[in-house]
Amino acid sequence: MALTRRNFLTTAAAGGAVLAAAAPSEARDNKTMPPKAVGLLYDSTLCVGCKACVRACREANDTQPEFNTADKLWDTPLDISGRTITVIKLYADGTADHKDQEKNGFAFIKKSCMHCVDPSCVSACPVTAMTKSPDTGIVSYDADACIGCRYCVAACPFSVPQFQYDTAFPRILKCQLCKHRQAEGKMPACAEVCPTGATLFGPVPALKAEADRRQALAPGETTTFARKTVGSPDVHEKKAAHYIRHIYGESEMGGTQMLLLAGVDFDKLGYPALRDRSYAATSETIQGALYDGLILPAVVLGGLVFAASKHVPQHHEEED
Repeated sequence: MALTRRNFLTTAAAGGAVLAAAAPSEARDNKTMPPKAVGLLYDSTLCVGCKACVRACREANDTQPEFNTADKLWDTPLDISGRTITVIKLYADGTADHKDQEKNGFAFIKKSCMHCVDPSCVSACPVTAMTKSPDTGIVSYDADACIGCRYCVAACPFSVPQFQYDTAFPRILKCQLCKHRQAEGKMPACAEVCPTGATLFGPVPALKAEADRRQALAPGETTTFARKTVGSPDVHEKKAAHYIRHIYGESEMGGTQMLLLAGVDFDKLGYPALRDRSYAATSETIQGALYDGLILPAVVLGGLVFAASKHVPQHHEEED
């Protein structure tokens, strides 16, 4: 039998199927929310598209502006990138006459790291450059540990980690919830400067309760909305919008610490429908099955031995 890639892979796959079926590893569940998890609640219906959060994020994280117009007069990022951690994007349809309306309307949406409860980037990173705090749940990046493999970029279902391709010493850029500011007793810069409270910072359970309260409001009902932090006395009155009956991030990929509210379907705002089980739970279950008891290395070695044996001349002893 000729040694071909197909022959080797067929043999290895067959052995892997048999051995993996016998593996004792069990499917793991999604990880749970850390006890002191903090995050953001972004309410698209309150956002006016001022992009104060984008500028504040740049200043807080010392990132350079992006220019996407010929005149280059002001910062115009189109999406998160190797230079931009947070961005406000616009949805528009038809005449775009009505805010937070899908047909002939428009809406704003914020994009930044979701800080997943069971993050794929952390699971995929081979050198623990990506980590999740067991207390606050903040997903952090360590440039000194990073080897530039970009597995985190490929693994993230929200396409958040961004690699800096245009620098001599590239790194991954992503929101770390201004943890350096939190260490000083401050809040994330994007929440601090938001004039309408569209971006709200606080403990995740409190953010979830506030999201539930808003969704229970009747469209047009006058209510108060806090600025900066959930439960803040700094509030303003506004009529409630017609909310989509879904809190994005509550269950997607096992849940996230950034929760989103909107008046337009999330898939139109760039947030696709995703399953509840995290990718990390699935991939680590498969890895556990293959590597438990050195199954995968044994299969590969077995495949090599089998393929080699077919190419070793068979020497028979001469009969007397």
